Amino acid sequence: MRLLSRPGAVIEARGTGYGVRLGASRRRCVMLSLDEAAFQVLAREATLRPRAQGGWTMTARPEPVASPPPGRPGVIEAEVAGPDGPVRRNLGESPIAWLARRRDGDGRPWLTPVEVAAGERLREEFESLGTQGRMTMRWDATPRVDGGRPSLAPAERDIATRERIAQALAAVGPGLREILERVCLLGSALEMAERSLKLPRRAGKTVLKLALQRLARHYRMA
Repeated sequence: MRLLSRPGAVIEARGTGYGVRLGASRRRCVMLSLDEAAFQVLAREATLRPRAQGGWTMTARPEPVASPPPGRPGVIEAEVAGPDGPVRRNLGESPIAWLARRRDGDGRPWLTPVEVAAGERLREEFESLGTQGRMTMRWDATPRVDGGRPSLAPAERDIATRERIAQALAAVGPGLREILERVCLLGSALEMAERSLKLPRRAGKTVLKLALQRLARHYRMA
């Protein structure tokens, strides 16, 4: 909504999703990509007006949209339906998804599909926690609860999820788990995680890739 409030901004269907461009010309690059769920949230929260040339513009902005905290790219938090009522979700592009589009000097993807899938699984586990579970993020040993049963109360389901996250991070091990906590759980940009962990410049890419490889082995993806 913040991007669409700028003069000339439009949102258009692109493949299976939608893209926001700052300007009507198709030569303008897409500033933000949304999936169907994010677009539906946008359609509920804003007044979109169809354009004769295709796509939509925003004609009203009900309330200001706060900028994401520094170092958290692609964070679009919205309330969506969950199994136990409305929950908060990030509908934007995660740092792992952004990194998955990066290429190395030979033009090859920097992360493999397995590494991306492992990182996104950890992120989705974390985002499935209730608000209280995310605010009190400590990954020490927690009481074991069998997950996946429909009879589990929300608090019990959070405990089971926290246990799975704790096991995954323990499997990755110290020295590598910390970068996963920042990038996959907290949504920090890789450069911010690198600085907060006091890693040498550009070493974050290597550390993150190693951590994702161990995580994929824990999830039996590799």
